Parts: sequence; structure tokens; C-alpha cells
Amino acid sequence: MPKGTLFLIPVPLADEAANASYTLFLRDTVNVINEYIVENEKTARKFLKLAGIKTPQEQLILHDYGKHARNNDNQQQFFSSLLAGKDVGLMSEAGCPGIADPGAAIVAQAHRLGIDVKPLVGPNSMILALMASGFNGQSFAFHGYLPIDKAARNKRLKALELLAQKQGQTQLFMETPFRNNQLLDEILRTCQPKTRLCVAMNITGANEKIISDTIHEWKKKKVDMHKQPAIFLIV
Repeated sequence: MPKGTLFLIPVPLADEAANASYTLFLRDTVNVINEYIVENEKTARKFLKLAGIKTPQEQLILHDYGKHARNNDNQQQFFSSLLAGKDVGLMSEAGCPGIADPGAAIVAQAHRLGIDVKPLVGPNSMILALMASGFNGQSFAFHGYLPIDKAARNKRLKALELLAQKQGQTQLFMETPFRNNQLLDEILRTCQPKTRLCVAMNITGANEKIISDTIHEWKKKKVDMHKQPAIFLIV
């Protein structure tokens, strides 16, 4: 029996950004799938509704892949339908599944089981930030979260700046939104005046703001990033 396909379904990055996030193909896809692997059932149902799903919510099968479920050895349930020939969707909490996202483990297991994986087009904060930065899009690296410890974070920032200088490679990273202002202050204290910094906040949201400038010019700005989802880039 042929196996099903695991569809990787992107979701909006910001509130009220559905129209900027969903493609017609994605809407068609969610209307022929009724089983999903998700991080949070409540938000997944909300995203599917925004995408234009017509299947009644009570007919949907949602497998929880939240923090507690990830450590559960009984994950075969995620793949039983796929192995039986049924298509299943994988959804993140924001953006694209598998990118800075625990869903990558589900995708890896699908490949090990010989299940076809099909990524759908949708918003990705790292790529959108890179597009808008004006920085090198030929060579770049995403480093996720920097260390919380101040000394370790300072050391890491200097290493990333040196890497950017030597290779001309754009370095991308992020922070928990409530620590954004502290990270910005650390970047401005640590990096050299000619280093360029781009900060992309609330991408695709109504209050989206993207600033790209030298560290020297950044020090003249007053930017409050508290609790705003953001991507940082230096080159």
C-alpha cells in the first residue's frame, strides 16, 4: 500500500496576518486533510479556521506534539495514518515547520519511514528579515538564541561579528521577546561602529518595523523592542 504524504503547513507569524500568509494551494490542501500533528491544539484550530478550512472542527484529528508529548515514547501514533496511506499535515506555532522548530524531528522520522514530505510556501521570519536587511543573501547563517549568560553572550557576539567581517557572511540570531532590549544594548556596546545591524520586528504584522543601519547610527536611535518578536542580523 502506498504511504501518505506529510504536508508541512506554514502558519502566520503575527496576528491579523492571515491574508499575507496563506496561499491558495495551502487553502486547497487543508481542505483535503483532516489529520494534523501540532504543537498546540487550540492555536492550530485557530490557524486552520483562518486558512479557510471547511471541514467541521469536530471531524479533525489533531496529535499533540507539545513540550510534554515530545518526550513521550509513544509517538508511533503520529505516523500510523501516514503509513496506512493517509495524508497528514504538520503545523508549527509560527512560521514554517522544521525551521527553528521542534517539528524537524517529525520530518526526520518521516524520512526514516520512507514517507514523502511536501513543504508548502509560507512566511519564514529569518528569510523575510534577510530579504529586507540589504545584507548578503548569498552567504548567511542562523544561530538561533545566543547564550543568556552575559559573558558568554558577549563572547559569542564578538565571534559572530568577526565571522561576518572575515567572510562577509550575514549572521542571524534571535532572542526571547522580553529580553530584546537587553540584547540590543549588548550589541551596541560590543560591536564596532562600522558593523551593520538590522532588526526586523513583528514581521508581517500591522506594526512591522525593520531598521537597517550601522552600529554608529543605531546608537542615535531610541527603539523599544520589549515583547516584540524580532530577528537580529549583523554583517
